[in-house]
Amino acid sequence: MSEKNTPSTKYAVHSADRLKLLMERTGTGQPITSRELATAAGVAHGTIGALMAGTQRVVPEPKAKAIAAALGIDLLVLFVPMERAGRVYIPAQVTA
Repeated sequence: MSEKNTPSTKYAVHSADRLKLLMERTGTGQPITSRELATAAGVAHGTIGALMAGTQRVVPEPKAKAIAAALGIDLLVLFVPMERAGRVYIPAQVTA
């Protein structure tokens, strides 16, 4: 099976609160708004809003990588790969 036919891994956000915290202080130390993050990552503003609200938990790998890169963080600081050893994993939302 070629890479072209292999579906990309889905990534679940650790928590909406973690995303909000990382937006307050990105890898550069500067805050970023949801609109700025959406533009920088090349994703819909509604996607960022839904991740922040907790109404959406999962994004495809390319979007997860783009969001993490726009925040200036490592992918696994914010996201958890859902598919490991053939099992689907979605972390519980953590409230602080």
